[in-house]
Amino acid sequence: MRVVLAQIISGRDLAANLSTIEREAQKAKSGGADMVVFPEASMRAFGNPLVDIAEPLDGPWASRVRSIAASLDMVVVAGMFTPGSAAGPGSAGGKVRNTLLATGPGVEAHYDKVHLFDAFGFLESDTVDPGTEPVTFDAGGLTFGLSTCYDIRFPALFTANAERGAEANIVCASWASGPGKVEQWQLLARARALDSTTYVLACGQGDPVTQGVRAKAGSPTGVGHSVFVSPLGEVLDELDAAPGLLYADLDAAVVREARQRLPVLANRRDFQPARRSLT
Repeated sequence: MRVVLAQIISGRDLAANLSTIEREAQKAKSGGADMVVFPEASMRAFGNPLVDIAEPLDGPWASRVRSIAASLDMVVVAGMFTPGSAAGPGSAGGKVRNTLLATGPGVEAHYDKVHLFDAFGFLESDTVDPGTEPVTFDAGGLTFGLSTCYDIRFPALFTANAERGAEANIVCASWASGPGKVEQWQLLARARALDSTTYVLACGQGDPVTQGVRAKAGSPTGVGHSVFVSPLGEVLDELDAAPGLLYADLDAAVVREARQRLPVLANRRDFQPARRSLT
């Protein structure tokens, strides 16, 4: 199965972002792709209001993504925002959910980001409600697990997806910039592949600076470096910081062989340590 990681730079305008998705999906299809993966926040870039554009999975934005997938006869995975909890008494606004939509022939799934990015001085939990469950879906004879950005720092989600049958884990991100952050992204993608003996398909937002656009201070607007990692942690292909397409050919037999050679899923043991404060 051929999967394309579409490293785009989304903006504020929802219609323009949909046009980008359609254009890049068409390119991916022309390159023989069965699936195209877009980053987190493909609906609207971080650094812009989100509550006002969040919509349900049967709303117009998601419906347009479905129509693109149907017209191209391929699976599309894209990051969007769905409504979260309402504002409390005396408060304004409310929250959203950071959602991945996976749609296409025989596929209809969505995943709400479980681990919220309350790190490096950013508090995603101020505006986003967390998801609670792993999500997998089947396409092209393979099972895929879904994850979003900060999730890549948490091995248990990736092994949970593998235990549900995933041979590949998709990571959609808008990775925050900063000292050492690209190196962490690369290391984490390789580590999660080894933890779960799955392919890791990590698709990030491109770096706006490569297009002469100043990134909004304090907003995780992307660093690029989408990467395709083997089940044994080998980097098979990687983009730089600029927008582009990365082609990944997947084979379930490669995963089976990796799990025979390195049976970490079969050998792992679960522990229930006592809870304590880590502050």
